[in-house]
Amino acid sequence: MSAFAEPISQGIESSPEQTFFTASRLANLLEDFWTPGFYWQLLVLALCLLVAWLLARHARARFATMLGGSDLLGILAGQAFPLLSVVFMSVAKTIMDASGSVQVFNIFIPLLLSLALVRAIRHMLYRSFPHAHWLEKVGQVFSMLVWVWLALFLSGVAPEVIAVLETFSVRIGEQSLNLWMVINGMIVVVLILLFSLWLSSLLESRLLRSPELDDSLRIVLVRVSKAFFMLVAVLLSLSLIGLDITALSVFTGALGVGLGMGLQRIASNYVSGFIILLDRSIRLGNLIQVGGDANGAVTQITTRYTVLKNLVGEEFIVPNEALVTNVVRNQSFSDSLARVVTAVSVAYSSDLEKVLPLLERIAREQPRVLTQPAPSASLVRFADSGIDLELSFWVRDPEKGTGGLRSQVNLAIWRNFRDEGIDIPFPQCVVHVQSQG
Repeated sequence: MSAFAEPISQGIESSPEQTFFTASRLANLLEDFWTPGFYWQLLVLALCLLVAWLLARHARARFATMLGGSDLLGILAGQAFPLLSVVFMSVAKTIMDASGSVQVFNIFIPLLLSLALVRAIRHMLYRSFPHAHWLEKVGQVFSMLVWVWLALFLSGVAPEVIAVLETFSVRIGEQSLNLWMVINGMIVVVLILLFSLWLSSLLESRLLRSPELDDSLRIVLVRVSKAFFMLVAVLLSLSLIGLDITALSVFTGALGVGLGMGLQRIASNYVSGFIILLDRSIRLGNLIQVGGDANGAVTQITTRYTVLKNLVGEEFIVPNEALVTNVVRNQSFSDSLARVVTAVSVAYSSDLEKVLPLLERIAREQPRVLTQPAPSASLVRFADSGIDLELSFWVRDPEKGTGGLRSQVNLAIWRNFRDEGIDIPFPQCVVHVQSQG
């Protein structure tokens, strides 16, 4: 935190021409109000705002069409008006500073920078936490803090506020901390973490839209990138506020011992989760069965567990370790084809050369049944009451279920057999009574 406090303290002790916090910019503006240069400044200011607004409007329209407003350039286009205005005003201030007063620019440049900062913070909040219900209130708090500090800065009260905050100090070891350093450090940490979350959300949206990457690989890259950005943000924040990050080696060593002794199963699940995502043995949408009960389509793969959802709506939360160490029945590992079988019996008097092609035609008439591999009807055995036949066919969407399709096929078999006069036998028992005599 001392790294941030020293430049500000030096600025307070320096001359008004060198410090960021002038005595009172509003007072200087009022003194300059009755001079002709004030109105020239207003004219140049209006021209800068007009040119910046026209260029920002063109940039927003162009990048909204090209990028959908989701990439970094599209985000910069949304901040184009205040940023371009600051650039044009800075150039005009440099030119006019040699010949007259620039108090109007001293007011509007920090005002537009504050506007850009408020917009950027609100955008990063909404992008990093898209479904949070508290975003509106947090965004309002950030906006209020920025505008309050701007008011203190323009009125010249900011140096006095900083001086008061620096009087509340405490010594920790060899380092002296004051309230201003703590507030300064907290702001730095929050802004860097928020910026890292925003960058990770941008990368996540790009990865999820990439058609070249497999779903499992996308999930791995998204999670690794988030962890990387957060780690860099934490280390950078700690170093900027003056904390020695080498002290974290003790914590990492204790964490390693804890993982080795008390968190073995949890660590195993996390490692197994990354193994599943990297080797792509299980993917989203796969129909799998683990053990005797857990079965269904894979709807979610996290670093600790995998969620399965069956056709009746039941969800199974399976630890990733179980998917790595046990035998998993994956019906759609290499492809999504699934074989469906239904059985039917016909009387011994039936013409099998007519019945078998009829069964295959019935299966082909179903929209979900594939023509390749073609449906196949076969004779299974000669049973007591009739001849048992089997009809097998293939579908590409087993996740939709096979019970309804099998019912439709059986109903079509019953209708066609009825129209063709083919009997479906039922169990019969013939009793012969012999008389004694």
